[in-house]
Amino acid sequence: MTGTRPDTPRIRVLIADDQPLVRRGLSLILSPDPSFEVVGEAEDGAQAVALARRLRADVVVMDIRMPVLDGVGATGELAATLPGCRVLALSTFDMDEYVVGALRAGACGFLPKDSSPEDLSAAIRTVHAGEAVVAPRLLTRLISTYVRAPHGASQPLPTDLGELTPREVEVWRLMATGLGNAEIAHDLRISVSTVKNYITSIFGKLDVRDRAQAVIAAYESGLVTARPATGNPRGDANTA
Repeated sequence: MTGTRPDTPRIRVLIADDQPLVRRGLSLILSPDPSFEVVGEAEDGAQAVALARRLRADVVVMDIRMPVLDGVGATGELAATLPGCRVLALSTFDMDEYVVGALRAGACGFLPKDSSPEDLSAAIRTVHAGEAVVAPRLLTRLISTYVRAPHGASQPLPTDLGELTPREVEVWRLMATGLGNAEIAHDLRISVSTVKNYITSIFGKLDVRDRAQAVIAAYESGLVTARPATGNPRGDANTA
């Protein structure tokens, strides 16, 4: 359990899952931590959207597959109408096309449901801080499986993709292949802080919210194409 200063506002968390036992389990994990306040529970996506608005949730821990309105649809509604609320998507399976849909819709991160309590708490703090939470290689594996460039698009890149500089395209390409910031810095022989500056500029020029959406855009544009996965797909979590 991580301590917090008495004057530090707690992160208001809403839990959305159609299984009562899962909701209760997540609440029991988070409630003892003074960093969090579990403000409510929702059993479907429509209820999650309504409660997030009414209860002013900072973070919604969102199951992907739910009745009435699934997690993808609920994430899209929250991103459009409550941009200050961050969504952390949960799925039973690592490889789930709905996860890519949620990331595309505006989710700030994804965790498998078998993640540890420590990973869950850390992920909530990270998305609340405005950063993305997906292990880079898992992100790349997910997106390369379920996202394809339309009409067989391939390099060279279209000229209207945010007017990226050649160096920014290089950083974007490495990011899309699953490298973390430190690995990109090593490959390009620049500092990690410089990589972060490039990534911030890339996000702005592509008009994307985070690393996940930037990687999706790389596959959709044809900057990178799917290749067979090798080695361990679950790289260390990294934030931009």
